Amino acid sequence: MQAALFDIDGTLTTDNLWQGLMAYRGGRGERRLAHLAFLALHYPLLLPRALGLLSEADFRRRWTLDLTWYFRGDTEAEVAAMAEWVARQAAAPSARPAVLARLREHLAAGHTVALVSGAPQPFVDAIARMWAVPHALGSPVEVSAGRYTGRMGRPCIDAQKAAYVRAHFAAHRLPVDYAASAAYADSFSDLGLFELVGRPVAVHPDRRLRRLAQARGWEIIGEAR
Repeated sequence: MQAALFDIDGTLTTDNLWQGLMAYRGGRGERRLAHLAFLALHYPLLLPRALGLLSEADFRRRWTLDLTWYFRGDTEAEVAAMAEWVARQAAAPSARPAVLARLREHLAAGHTVALVSGAPQPFVDAIARMWAVPHALGSPVEVSAGRYTGRMGRPCIDAQKAAYVRAHFAAHRLPVDYAASAAYADSFSDLGLFELVGRPVAVHPDRRLRRLAQARGWEIIGEAR
């Protein structure tokens, strides 16, 4: 069984899902204090990240974990509505036509297609429904008594993406032939996902990923960032 694994941010879309999440709240004048606190905490980390004083992995992990501030305490129905808005109003307009066409080719060929993203699970679910993708793997978020607690499990980023993919397909008893499968992503941080499959595809890759893709003869779609 062949699989096709697609990252979302920067791969299927030009924008990031967190931008849509912030736009949803900002357009409604909601969570202003949470938004200001998020920016105050994370934007100063851009400089040490650029200087190499903070690893890319640590930066991404902190950023992803704290996205729950934007929906902590919300009901499942409220987050579902937000996720649908982000899918339709943020992800869809910023879709990369060539990559979305490739996703649809895999679906038409009967391959097992999955979205694999660091975004919170409800948002990955909404995008998967929008594009009729049967499998959605995102960062797990906790619900208690029908409301989101603000706690997240291990984010679906970096090497954890490959671990989640293997666990998901094993749990569903899908005998995926990884050597015959493809993975599409835009960042060197997705190396674990690329090395899981036999057909890595670098999409509008960052410079480090482009160099690696050229050295290993991987397919490249789009210009480097």
